[in-house]
Amino acid sequence: MTLSMIYKVSTVSSVDKHYRLSISGMSCAGCVASVENALTGVAGVNDVAVNFAEHTAVVGGEIEVSALIQAVQQAGYDAAHLVSEADDETKEAHEFEQYRHRQRQAIVAASVGAPLFVLGLAGAMPDMLDRSGQIFWLVVGVATLGVLVYSGRQFFIGAWKSLRNHNANMDTLIALGTGTAWLYSMLITVYPTLVPSLSRHAYFEAATIILALINLGAALEMKARGKTSQAIKRLIGLQPKTARVIRDGVEQDVPIGEVGLDETLRVRPGEKIPVDGDVIEGGSSVDEAMLTGEPIPVEKVAGDSVVAGTLNKSGTFLMIARHIGHDTVLAQIVDMVRKAQNSRPAIGRLADKVTAVFVPSVLIVALLTFLVWFNVGPDPRLAFTLVTTMTVLIIACPCALGLATPISIMVGVGKAAEFGSLIRNGEALQRAGELSVVVLDKTGTVTQGKPCVTQIVSLQPWDDNGILQLAASVEAGSEHPLAEAIIDAAKSKGLSLESAHEFSAQAGLGVRARVGKQQVLLGNHRFMMENDIAIDALADEVHALASTAQTPMFIAVDQSLAGVIAVSDPVKSDAPGAIAELLASGLRVVLLTGDNQATADVVAGQVGITHVVAEVMPADKADVIRALQAEGQAVAMVGDGINDAPALAQADVGFAIGTGTDIAIESADVALMSGSLYGVVDSIRLSRATMRNIRQNLFGAFIYNALGIPIAAGILYPLFGVLLNPIIAGAAMAASSVTVVSNANRLRLFSTARSDR
Repeated sequence: MTLSMIYKVSTVSSVDKHYRLSISGMSCAGCVASVENALTGVAGVNDVAVNFAEHTAVVGGEIEVSALIQAVQQAGYDAAHLVSEADDETKEAHEFEQYRHRQRQAIVAASVGAPLFVLGLAGAMPDMLDRSGQIFWLVVGVATLGVLVYSGRQFFIGAWKSLRNHNANMDTLIALGTGTAWLYSMLITVYPTLVPSLSRHAYFEAATIILALINLGAALEMKARGKTSQAIKRLIGLQPKTARVIRDGVEQDVPIGEVGLDETLRVRPGEKIPVDGDVIEGGSSVDEAMLTGEPIPVEKVAGDSVVAGTLNKSGTFLMIARHIGHDTVLAQIVDMVRKAQNSRPAIGRLADKVTAVFVPSVLIVALLTFLVWFNVGPDPRLAFTLVTTMTVLIIACPCALGLATPISIMVGVGKAAEFGSLIRNGEALQRAGELSVVVLDKTGTVTQGKPCVTQIVSLQPWDDNGILQLAASVEAGSEHPLAEAIIDAAKSKGLSLESAHEFSAQAGLGVRARVGKQQVLLGNHRFMMENDIAIDALADEVHALASTAQTPMFIAVDQSLAGVIAVSDPVKSDAPGAIAELLASGLRVVLLTGDNQATADVVAGQVGITHVVAEVMPADKADVIRALQAEGQAVAMVGDGINDAPALAQADVGFAIGTGTDIAIESADVALMSGSLYGVVDSIRLSRATMRNIRQNLFGAFIYNALGIPIAAGILYPLFGVLLNPIIAGAAMAASSVTVVSNANRLRLFSTARSDR
């Protein structure tokens, strides 16, 4: 991918200012809705994406960051503006400290709860009616209160904040469950005769062990969540901390943040290139695998561009800094990946809608459970009522449901970036797994996009050099790949180019210009027909050229055919293998090109494609995509040229080959930073794996809650006399979140089609 592509994408896609915030205090997916609503309510905000898995938010619009932070705080949470790499390191350090703190909270709660649990199983608990027994239980009650304060304070504070903001979240459920257990236990400890003897049971051990399990689960979840952002960490870690700058003729190492624009830097063998720039002296081979996913080093000489984070392999060279700081390609890639990780596909928005009403629904279920057991339950009625209500509150925490989608999106998008595919948003990631047809542009996508002149056929009175010189003179003002091939051929023969006037081009057809006193037309068969130029004299030669995948370009001078110039564009070496992978995965592959039918058929045969649509005008390429969509197909378009942009935008998923033009990149949903079609294969495979992972997570979370809540409410008791222990409910709730995060992390083991070969 060229430097300009990344910069152009950044400026076009980010008209608004975008702020990235670290959000603290979110405990479940219900909190995500609260934070999103708070941020959306700020005047000037145009888009908000809150990532529960990463505890961040990306907000776009014309706003002040202070107003965003204030809105989050008023909603009962806290926020900090993430600006630099140092801010991310601070956030990471804070999260690690939170992880250690949760571990300590779990240990403290378990140190009180575990002995009580063991004594209870052994039947060694003293009677509350005895004086010594009552003192024992009072001491236990005070110790449990200490656990609630130390190990559970975040839940009670979160529940209070939610209540003040007329919300309910996971903290509400945990605080109600453990708080009610402690209050009931203290009440019967102080007034043991207040309830019947069968209900005279304290639940201090349940409250403490539940907090121990929930904090342990949260700690394990934090540790597993940290692994999901390793792709970002690796990208950030690619940039060196220092650079060797030449100032006043003296070489000196300076921090990377002090490198200025247009400064001269020396890069030695084995060093990472510090900033984006141009080689001005020397040369080397550079490993650009971090950009393209391809391990083969690229030779660099004076005048070539180099990118920050790529590895200088052998030689030493001087370079001049062109882009620094947040303007480097690496910084732009990190920014694009982060935005994609914060986005949500349609399947994720469905989960969000469910979780938005989940906690209030659980509170209603808990209330109904209380009323049913209190009114028609067996003795000890009060004890059964407390146990079932508390168990419903504890088991129903929707953490797993809230993590199911964003955690998989984070890992999937990050993994894609590792092999050189920049996926713009979660929606594109989801759609890529649903594709049924892949449409490939020919030039620059299936072929190398670097055509060369292979043959010239001239008619009297012209000779080969004469028509080549005229053609090159006309094409001097064009940027078309075929034009470059003609100009390079003329230069290689030492032909001087003449000035061309009145130049005009017709997309997909050809060009015309006046060279001296002669009117010159250069283009395809259709262009000649539209200008009444007879081409019968070269019909046999043109057919022979087309049959060997050489594109014939007719040249006419003053309305008479002068000859034909054949240009060939070799097929990419890995295109047949990549297309075979697409076909093997059940996809229909179509070759779409503006080139003539014969040439297109030959190229298609070389790569194993049987469906070919040729001689299509640029404006009509999008119509071909629409026609396929009208058949009910989910269509991907893969291209690299300006004429592919409308089709890329029309397709369900647009893949832009990274060696292509800025406009094509801007129109695409996925930017492939290498020119290999294996990037399409890998992106589709990863999409399918990610969506399969999300469905597994959602299924597990839904089943967990669908089965867990009725069992916790006591639905099995009338049939089997079984009640779910609140401690088991706490363990199940903690395990569900850890399971979801661990399942998402399996995506980190995804291997690309290229690595499987």
